[in-house]
Amino acid sequence: MDIERHPSHRHTVAILSRGDAAARRDATAQKSRFVHVFEALAAVGIEAQPAIYDESFAEDVREQLLAIDGVLVWVNPIQDRRDRAGLDALLRDVAAQGVWVSAHPDVILKMGTKEVLYRTRSMGWGCDTALYQSAEAMRAELPTRLAAGPRVIKRNRGNGGQGVWKVESLPTSSMIKVLDATKDAPEELTLDDFLRRCAEYFENGSVIDQPFQPRLSEGVVRCYMAGDRCAGFGYHKVKALVDSPAARSEAGPRLYTSNAEPRFQRLRRLMEDEWTPQLTSLLDIARLDLPAIWDADFMLGPVLPDGTDSYVLGEINVSSVHPYPDEAPAEIARRVADRLRRSFDTC
Repeated sequence: MDIERHPSHRHTVAILSRGDAAARRDATAQKSRFVHVFEALAAVGIEAQPAIYDESFAEDVREQLLAIDGVLVWVNPIQDRRDRAGLDALLRDVAAQGVWVSAHPDVILKMGTKEVLYRTRSMGWGCDTALYQSAEAMRAELPTRLAAGPRVIKRNRGNGGQGVWKVESLPTSSMIKVLDATKDAPEELTLDDFLRRCAEYFENGSVIDQPFQPRLSEGVVRCYMAGDRCAGFGYHKVKALVDSPAARSEAGPRLYTSNAEPRFQRLRRLMEDEWTPQLTSLLDIARLDLPAIWDADFMLGPVLPDGTDSYVLGEINVSSVHPYPDEAPAEIARRVADRLRRSFDTC
């Protein structure tokens, strides 16, 4: 750390999100959707400032970030039809000049894309997961997998259910039935027609193929993590990829709980003590480089012999985790304070 730039050692971070010039001009901590993170950071002695980003004034943002110690980034992989290419280049640049970036774009590429499902398939949260690097490979391999049961196809990068499909063969037809995660009703298509819809996914990435989890209609558990410690949970019944009208009618908003929620203590132990250390080892991510806030979505897998639930990882979210449990901002602040203190101590 540049001690001359921070003679009092009071750390300063930015909270970066997308917005236009007016949003940047008028941004304040009090008006931010991250107001509770600002408050939690202040409570641990860290000064925080908003940093509204757009490609049209990227250089202004760069100058702002180079004057502080760190930046917490909340920007989706795809938002308003724009990707993060320019932002990620900027973040890599300021990180190379000593600014702590969370989540760093290189960490996002390792753990925040659907490919993590394939790379960690041997872990306790894994399942029979395939990776297609081309449409030709998908055409050759998908029919065999469909013969064993419905599959879920996922583009490597996306959010909000974009590029996620339930696919199943039809018993009396050569057609397949597909259900877009963002739609309510399935369609019947030829395999070639479906592959044409997926063609764009291969332009800058791969496609993941997982078995459909029959217990999806029972709900999805989201485990929020601040670094390597659990920051809370979210649970909700979903509509996405659920065929049954009765099950879809039970879908509702995500319900948030603290990390002390009794129902999820086994999952908390697995995440903190087993799966996160295994994840960082497999993906070669230093513990201190884990994002200040990230989450893992789990579907319920087969019931284990002792009667407890197993969990199957559906995705990891890193780029823009929001909203989150009420207790999460304090966990984020502790994570940020620890990371900056360690950076300062090594200078």
